Amino acid sequence: MENSETKHINGYGVYIVVWVGLLVLTSLTVSVAGINLEQYTLFIALTIAAVKSYLVITIFMHIKFDDPIFKLFIIVSILTLFVIFVLTFIDYSFR
Repeated sequence: MENSETKHINGYGVYIVVWVGLLVLTSLTVSVAGINLEQYTLFIALTIAAVKSYLVITIFMHIKFDDPIFKLFIIVSILTLFVIFVLTFIDYSFR
């Protein structure tokens, strides 16, 4: 039985470019951790981590080509994580 649904599969070149990008972003994270940027260090590190997470989720986990319900699950998970971060920082700031 043949499946009429077309699957979007990335070529090896896309995976290699994303892998190299992840390596560059990881080295950038290590570099930022060694530099004293005062209050911006955490923001920059979290931004780099978010970009790396986006690349892994969309490319390696194939969420880019999945059903919309999976994208909704990812969005709900990210919003939940954001609420947890906000509540943690609020609690930390009032101690």
